[in-house]
Amino acid sequence: MIQLYQLDSSYSFPPIDSALTEPNGLLAFGGDLSVGRLAVAYQQGVFPWFSQGEPILWWSPSPRAILELNQFHCSKSLKKLINKQRYRLTLNHAFDQVIDACAQIRRKATGYSSESENSTWITPSMIKAYKQLHQFGLASSVEVWDNEKLVGGLYGVTQGAVFCGESMFHRADNTSKLAFWGLVQHMIRNNLAFIDCQLENPHLSSLGCKNISRPAFLKKLNDAQQLDINRSVWQSQPINY
Repeated sequence: MIQLYQLDSSYSFPPIDSALTEPNGLLAFGGDLSVGRLAVAYQQGVFPWFSQGEPILWWSPSPRAILELNQFHCSKSLKKLINKQRYRLTLNHAFDQVIDACAQIRRKATGYSSESENSTWITPSMIKAYKQLHQFGLASSVEVWDNEKLVGGLYGVTQGAVFCGESMFHRADNTSKLAFWGLVQHMIRNNLAFIDCQLENPHLSSLGCKNISRPAFLKKLNDAQQLDINRSVWQSQPINY
C-alpha cells in the first residue's frame, strides 16, 4: 500500500527524496493552489499535476527534463520560419489567452507535452491559480502573433533565472516551437539559466531537452536562484528576432 504525505495548512513539503519511484516523483497530495504554496513548491522543484475530480497531487520526478539554453535544437523547418519573420513574438502580452488556449488541447502529460490524446490536466482551478501567479509576477507567457491573431504560445512559472515550463499550443505550423525558440533567445540575451521541462517526451527531446537526476536538478535550481536577476526581464515586452 502506498503511503503518501498529506499537506496541511502550512506551506511545507516533505523531503524531496521521499518522492515515490512509482508513479515516478509523486511526493504528496492535498493542500491548495494558493500563490504562496505554489511559489514555495517551485522553489523546491515541486509542481502540481492532477486531473479534474482528483485531489491535488504534487510531483518531483527523477530523472528531470531540462533544456540547457545553448543546446536548443532548431530544425530546418523552424529555421525557415524564423528567417521569414512572418510572426510577431511577445513576452507577457496575453497570459490569460495563452493558458486558456493550452487548456483546450488534449495532452498526455505535464510539461511541454505532445498535443495528442487524453483529457487536459489544466483544470479550471489550475487556470485560476496560474493566472493569479501571473498577476504576482511569478508566471510568464510567450505569444506568437499573426497580425493581431494569437496563433501559438507557451506559459510557465518564473523562478528568477529559471523558466519552469508548463504547456504550449499552436494554431499554425511550428508556432509553438517558434514560441519556445523565442523564449530561449530572450533568456540567452538576459543571461538566464535554463528551462525546466519537467518530463521528457519525444517532442521535447527533438528540441534538445535532456534528462538529469533529481539531485543534479535541485543543485542547478538552487544555484540559479542565487543569481541576481532583475525582475524587469520578465516584464511585458517584444521578443526580437
